[in-house]
Amino acid sequence: MSLINWQPIQSYLKAANKLCWCTKATRFIKLDNEDEGMPSTAMRISILKELQPHPNIVNLKEVDYMPSEKRLNLVFYLDNDLRKHLKSLKSKLPPYEVKLLMFQLFNAVHFCHSRRIIHRDLKPQNILISKDNVIKLADFGLARAFSIPIRTLTHEIETLWYRAPEVLLGQRQYALGVDTWACGCIFAELMEKKALFTGDCEIDQIFKIFQFFGTPSSKEWPNLVNLPDFKPTFPRFKPCKPEEVLPSFDRMGLDLLLKLVALDPAKRISVKEALKHAYFSDLKQEDISRFVI
Repeated sequence: MSLINWQPIQSYLKAANKLCWCTKATRFIKLDNEDEGMPSTAMRISILKELQPHPNIVNLKEVDYMPSEKRLNLVFYLDNDLRKHLKSLKSKLPPYEVKLLMFQLFNAVHFCHSRRIIHRDLKPQNILISKDNVIKLADFGLARAFSIPIRTLTHEIETLWYRAPEVLLGQRQYALGVDTWACGCIFAELMEKKALFTGDCEIDQIFKIFQFFGTPSSKEWPNLVNLPDFKPTFPRFKPCKPEEVLPSFDRMGLDLLLKLVALDPAKRISVKEALKHAYFSDLKQEDISRFVI
């Protein structure tokens, strides 16, 4: 039997739809059967609650326990996702709009990182957007709390197109740079209205990345030779000219992007540093004040 009386909630949601263009979304999660340790379901809910409230992180409104079906229903109010939004557009987003969206994304991810949480699945489908261009970071199913030193984590993270090169090459101990890389890929997609690296398998994805940057050497990436899946026999690709591949970027935007997607994670800019980048210097104060808490 449900612990929630859905009738008043449904009435409220109908009213909220008219006022905020919101709809109700329910995520069904099967309960874990682990005998030891913290169940992953409980960890997901704990992470979501840890991140509430924030203007750019999805709000968890209800947790509906279904004991007969051994599942939890997580209820959110949300709008469209960023991928669908981009597909619906006939032309590229205005540069200032992209800047405002990226400021919000960095704001949300920095909030996660400051609370020692890695999202690990950043992609346009997991970023919700309202009609007034407010975004909400969502889907924390792969999010994990971390500590120092970073423990070994699974490499099966991030949808392929947004997966960092160190993860593609088998690195098991990684940190916040995996989220930073994904932010950079999203940034490029917002500006150019197409994904930056579109491999159809892991090896194709890493080759697409190397075709952009050039195949790195141990001088450019000291830890490269220690990565389990790196092969000295990889093709020696030459780097492209970023400004030709990414014509919609201005000088400051391209500088920020290349710092977000630096091949060596040790050289990658943090989202905290990204928020201070000169690229955002012309953001209006009234826009900034809407999202900084």
